[in-house]
Amino acid sequence: MIFETQVTNIGPEAEMFQQEKMLIFFGDDAPETLADYCYNIQLTPSTAEIIAGMNFSFDDQVYEITAVGDVVKKNLDDLGHITLRFDGSKTAELPGTLYVEDKAMPVITVGTKIAIS
Repeated sequence: MIFETQVTNIGPEAEMFQQEKMLIFFGDDAPETLADYCYNIQLTPSTAEIIAGMNFSFDDQVYEITAVGDVVKKNLDDLGHITLRFDGSKTAELPGTLYVEDKAMPVITVGTKIAIS
């Protein structure tokens, strides 16, 4: 386990991006312009590099990581901020985006545990 946290708040518009197979995570200090669209998480630093082939999980729902943007680890550690795309891309097009396998999106509630292993 290199990263573990939990969802502390869900912005009123956070589910809007699910149609695009995308979720936005941010620590509790999300800028006002983004806060409504984010799943807030407790800020917790990761303990190792995040690489393709690792797993990203929501409670017991597990997704294989397929690509990792260049600033995912830095943004996650400093701000709790990443975008998660459920499209199975093998190449990271956006530096702050983590890509996971293309399958049904998770159900997320306040208290959902999020982990990378």
